[in-house]
Amino acid sequence: MTATLPAVRPAATLKGHWIDDWRPEDSEFWDTTGAPIARRNLIFSITSEHIGFSVWSLWSVLVLFLGPEYGIDPAGKFLLTAVPTLVGAVLRIPYSFAVARFGGRNWTVFSAALLLVPSILAAFLIRPGVDYSTLLIIAAVAGVGGGNFASSMTNINAYYPDRLKGWALGINAGGGNLGVAAVQLVGLFVLAVFGAGRPGLVAGIYIPLIVLAALGSALYMDNLSQARSEKRGMRDAVREPHTWVMSLLYIGTFGSFIGFGFAFGQVLQVQFADVFSTPVKAAYLTFLGPLLGSLIRPVGGALADRLGGAKVTFVNFIAMAAGAATVLIAAQARSLPLYIVGFIALFVFSGIGNGSTYKMIPAIFKRKHPGDEHEARRLSGAVIGIAGAIGALGGVLVNLAFRQSFLATKEADAAYVAFIAFYALCVLVTWVVYLRPAHQRV
Repeated sequence: MTATLPAVRPAATLKGHWIDDWRPEDSEFWDTTGAPIARRNLIFSITSEHIGFSVWSLWSVLVLFLGPEYGIDPAGKFLLTAVPTLVGAVLRIPYSFAVARFGGRNWTVFSAALLLVPSILAAFLIRPGVDYSTLLIIAAVAGVGGGNFASSMTNINAYYPDRLKGWALGINAGGGNLGVAAVQLVGLFVLAVFGAGRPGLVAGIYIPLIVLAALGSALYMDNLSQARSEKRGMRDAVREPHTWVMSLLYIGTFGSFIGFGFAFGQVLQVQFADVFSTPVKAAYLTFLGPLLGSLIRPVGGALADRLGGAKVTFVNFIAMAAGAATVLIAAQARSLPLYIVGFIALFVFSGIGNGSTYKMIPAIFKRKHPGDEHEARRLSGAVIGIAGAIGALGGVLVNLAFRQSFLATKEADAAYVAFIAFYALCVLVTWVVYLRPAHQRV
């Protein structure tokens, strides 16, 4: 009687889209069952996260519509972009935890549907004569879009094997980050076709898209049962020193990306007012940096997969410091072409750094807990949520740095010097913690 090998057990889908058998490190399981399921969840995760980023970034566009009739000075506009950044950053922690509590698919459906609230408020309430406090509230509510990233990354991290995490997280984050550029293109379209008097149209365009994203997630995404056992990951992660080191580095990469994405259009209008005398002129350029930074993010993850995340991150921060120095020199020389080149470089390198830093996190905990795949995944998922939240606070700091610099000196030079100093600090930290010969490299 000939013995037969047991067949690969398929991922069992329970009632309510729950999968109770998930083994991405098992190559046979991955090739026959896991990869198609992971790919389907990745696609719909990107869709919802992309729209979440667009809603979160709405005010980077809406401030361009707030002309003299609104009575808001540049400092007030920078505050309007800082507020949703802050709210989104704070929400990233509970959003990451929600994946373990409710399931990745269930939370994606809810968080996507929640985007209707800020979109409807912005679509119908922004008009000349509205109180500044009302605008601040509407801007704050848009912060819910910032939380989607953390839950999406935590969810997708659990679907893919270690060898593909850099690529998968890079694709997921890059597709989401494109929402920043997309909403700016929507704003450009509205400005060019309808003029600066119809800001509500920018938000209104997203209302049907949000409904479609929520429906798609409900129909085609899944929950992983194993996530239920990872609820204490946040508590354990806050005791882990690597959590705070990676959070600092992520402030420099993602914080720069989202902060510059929110501020770029305003900075152009203030520093080069003679060239960008109307919102539509600034809007022609504001989408370019976020677009390139988003598209190149998967490259950062792929480079990290091949060369090591710490090495890519180290070189990348040197390049970001050079980019910020270029912007400073261009601002002092009043050279618009050099200024744009420097800013575009900052967006591109922030995108590469986004991918490489996120790849570092699972690699760190895989080395720290060899042979314990569940513990490494549990901690890395929690750290991704915490680092994502703290990193987003960098976007707040960028806007506050610009605001304070313009208030104090009418120029942004002091902000650029602060950015250079911070990138230099990140270079030093990356070397000392992760690249010195005495340390294991990641």
